[in-house]
Amino acid sequence: MIFGHKSVLLDETIESLDIKPDGIYVDGTLGRGGHSEEIAKRLTAGGRLLCIDRDRQALEEGAARLAPWAGQITFLHGNFGDLDALLDQAGVGQVDGMLFDLGVSSPQLDDPERGFSYQTDAPLDMRMDREDTLTAWTVVNQWPQGELRRILTQYGEERHAGAIASAIVRAREQAPIATTGQLVEAIRRAMPAAALREKQHPAKRSFQAIRIAVNDELGSVSRMLQQAIPRLRPGGRLAVISFHSLEDRIVKSELAAAAKGCVSFPVCVCGRQPQVRLVSRKPILPSQREIDENPRARSAKLRLAEKLDQPQGNQPDEVE
Repeated sequence: MIFGHKSVLLDETIESLDIKPDGIYVDGTLGRGGHSEEIAKRLTAGGRLLCIDRDRQALEEGAARLAPWAGQITFLHGNFGDLDALLDQAGVGQVDGMLFDLGVSSPQLDDPERGFSYQTDAPLDMRMDREDTLTAWTVVNQWPQGELRRILTQYGEERHAGAIASAIVRAREQAPIATTGQLVEAIRRAMPAAALREKQHPAKRSFQAIRIAVNDELGSVSRMLQQAIPRLRPGGRLAVISFHSLEDRIVKSELAAAAKGCVSFPVCVCGRQPQVRLVSRKPILPSQREIDENPRARSAKLRLAEKLDQPQGNQPDEVE
C-alpha cells in the first residue's frame, strides 16, 4: 500500500502538540493516518495513541499503515462528537494531546462511490460512517423545501438557496434524484447565468451543505470541543484543523470561551475559571509551498490551546 499524500499542516501540527515520548495522544480523525504516523514515531514503549474515525475503511487502512506501532495503538470506530464515551471505552481518563482534522477526508472525497463529489456521477450517499442511516438521498428526496433552503443557507452559505431548494423539489416530483450527477443538474438549472460563469463549481456550496447535514458535522465539532478540554491533562495540547468558516467559527468561539473563564463583569458571580490558554491568537496557516503542492490545504486553519495547570486570570478577548 502506497501513502503518497501528506497530511495538511503536518509539520506545524506535530510540532505544536509538543509530544512526550511516554504520553497518551488522540488522533480523532485518523483519515489516511499521516498525522498518526508522525505521532507514533515519537512515542516510546510507554506511550499510547488512540486513533478514532467514523469510517471503518479508514481504520482498516490506518491499521496497515501503522502496523509497526500496533502494540501502542488503539483503533476506535465512532464519531469524535462522542469523545467521552470513546475514551471511556478505551479505559482512558486524561490524555497529553489531541488532534482533530475536520471535514471530509481526501480518500472519501476521491472515492466516487461515496457520493461526496460533484465532479463524478455516483449514488447519493455522503455518509462518513456507512453504518449511519441518514444519507444524502434522504435529505434531497424527503426533506421539506423549507429545510433544504435552511441548510443550503446556513451550511453552504449559498445565496441562491431558495431557488435551488425549489428546483430540487420540482425535480424530485418527477422522479427521485438518485445520483450526484442528477443533483448537479437540478442545481445548475436553478442558478442564474452569471453564477454559472463563476470560477467555483455551481454545486460546491450545496454539496457542502448537504454533506454537513448528513453527518451533523457542526454539531459533532461543538460536542467534541466541550468534551476534549476536560479530558486533557495540565499542559496537554489540543490542535484543531478546520477547512471552512463554519467549522473555524465554532472552534474559535469554543476555545476563546474556555480561555476566558468568567462571563460576568465587573464582579465575577459565575465562578468560571479559564481552562486553557490559547497558544496562538492567530490561526496557523499553510505555507505557500504547501498550498502549491496540495491545493486542498488553501483554506486550512490550525488553532491550538493548552490545558492550564491551575486557574489563571482571564485572557484578552481578541482572537483572530
